[in-house]
Order: sequence, then C-alpha cells, then structure tokens
Amino acid sequence: MKKPALDSAIQTVQVELGDRSYPIRMGTGLSLADTLRPLAATSALLVTDSQVDSLHAPPVVRAMESAGIRVIQGVVPAGESSKNLAQAGVLLSRAAAARLDRQAVVVALGGGMVGDLAGLVSALYLRGVRLVQIPTTLLAMVDSSVGGKTAVNLPEGKNLVGIFHQPSAVHIDPAFLATLPPREYVSGLAEIVKYGVISDARLIDQMERALSAIRAGDPAEITRLVRRSCEIKAEVVRSDERETGPRAILNFGHTLAHALENVGGYGRYLHGEAVSIGMVFALEVSVRARGLKRDEADRVIRLLKALNLPIRPADPIEPAAWGRLREAMAGDKKNRDRRLRLVLADRLETVSYGCEVDESLLEEAWNVCCQ
Repeated sequence: MKKPALDSAIQTVQVELGDRSYPIRMGTGLSLADTLRPLAATSALLVTDSQVDSLHAPPVVRAMESAGIRVIQGVVPAGESSKNLAQAGVLLSRAAAARLDRQAVVVALGGGMVGDLAGLVSALYLRGVRLVQIPTTLLAMVDSSVGGKTAVNLPEGKNLVGIFHQPSAVHIDPAFLATLPPREYVSGLAEIVKYGVISDARLIDQMERALSAIRAGDPAEITRLVRRSCEIKAEVVRSDERETGPRAILNFGHTLAHALENVGGYGRYLHGEAVSIGMVFALEVSVRARGLKRDEADRVIRLLKALNLPIRPADPIEPAAWGRLREAMAGDKKNRDRRLRLVLADRLETVSYGCEVDESLLEEAWNVCCQ
C-alpha cells in the first residue's frame, strides 16, 4: 500500500437503525478523540491481536488516554484460530478483573477476526456494553466492522456462536492500510467486487477502469471504493438488521467460502480469498440455475483474476474433496433441514436468496471451478 497523505475531508455514512443508529466516520488522519467523545466513556477494553498491537496500538492508546479514557488492553494471538470461545472468555475475565462498568466501551482494533471477537465480548459483558470498531484491514473496513454481526468459530464451522450487537461508532482511517501486507490488501478487494455483483455494477465498472491504481493501492481510489461499499452495506443492514430475509444477499459466495475455510483449516485461505473462489462457484451455479448470462459471469471472474484473487481452490482441495466440502456446507446457518439455501445472481445488481439447487448441478459447478 502507498502511504496516504493526510486528508482533512472527513466523510460520514450513517447506519439508520432507530435508537441503534451509528456513524461510520472515515478519512485519513481521522481524529479518534472526535469519534469517541460523543460516547462519554471513562474506561475501555482495547482488543487487538499480536501483530496489530505493535503496529497501531500505541498511538490509539495515547489518543484514548488523552480523551480521558482509562485503557485496559486485551491482546490475542494473530490469526483466525483465536476466534474462539476460549479467547472470548479470556477477554471477558480481563474486563471483569479491571472492574469495567456498563459505561465502558469495548474498542476493536484490527481485522475481521478481532472485530468479530471483540464484538461478541462487548455483547456478553454485563449483558452488553458499547462497541467501537476501528478496522485496520480493507476487508474489515468494507464488511465486518459494519452491521453488528459478532461471532466466534467452533470446530464444526465458522461463526456458529454469535449475536447481533451493533457498534456505537465505526472509525475508518485508510492510513492503517499503509502497513497491510499485500496479500491481506488483495483479500479485501473480493468483498468490494461482491457489492458490485449484488447491488451496484458501477463498482465493477470503476474497478475495471482503475485496475492499475487499485492494484497499486492508490489511497484516493481505495477511499472511494470503501465509501460506496459502506453505503451499500448500511442500506442492506437498515432494511434487514437481523438477516431474516434480504440481508442474506451479503452472503453471496460465502457458503462455499466458509466450507473452504473449514475444510482447508482456518488460516490456509484468507477470508477474501475464500470468498473469491466462493463467488466463482456461485456464478457458475447462477449461470446454470438462474439464467445469469455467461458473459456477465465471465466478466466478474476476469476482474477477480485481474485483482490477483484466486478463482479456483489450491491443492490439496481437489475435485475429489467435494464430499467433504458439501458436508461442511450443510452446516451453513442459512440452510433448512441441511438443504443448501444459496444466494445466486439473476444478473449483475440483482441476486436472489434462499435458492435451492439440484445436487448434481452443484457438483458440476464445483468441478468447473477446479479446472
């Protein structure tokens, strides 16, 4: 990533949820004190991981302390394997030992794993305290930091233990991306492509036109993509906060993605990499089951490939592994009676959720993905 220049233009996207509404504030060099001040908190549990801690925690702690907030730090090992009930218990005990009260906030500083874990801790501690999301990865900025989903994984599957708990604020500073490893940066682009498929094909147009700038990590281009992604997610969440219906469209590509993460062992695939492969699978199924035009599917697949995202699984996940993947997919939260209920594309910008598809067609699409 290029190191972005400071930009005084602060942008705000409001997530409208009645008394649970909150701002997504974004801008390079964004004042954390200004984000926290309306909460009037005097203490906080700052949750981060072992990598982000050394990179970004010190200035965040200083900013919080300068705002009069007593900071208790909880650092978990980096990686998806920390997103579990045991680590949640450690953090809850840390908050209790520090005697944090109901006026405290939990601040999540990190990527999606940290945000999901800290979010669950904030929802459980004292039956719920406020949460502030400070995403440091592109994927977390455009996806997991917004919408109130919190969860940890079980050996049986991803995100099986969780609760909806909206943040009180989301603080997005693109300057954090300057330290993001290239693979992590590219992973985040997959979710932006997803928003183009499910809601706004102009995002696909924009990414195709600005491909070189995006691959180079141009801050201005990335900020535009982040803002539009947040706008789309905010609107979807507003219409269906608890995923009883339309919010399911945000899971386009995720049914196979979560199975790949599970079968491949958490950490083999970054989430965005698995989502990229999952979207190719969903597109192939959509062509066969929903009448998606072949050229539209191929256009999205070309874009994923041009962004250096994987479009097929890596060894040892080969065609013969379909049985294991299908079993993992059966645990998806959207299913009923173990029947897959997929999000599929009818055309770009128009997707359907709750789609049931013949098993032979699913396996055919998987075999195409492995070619």
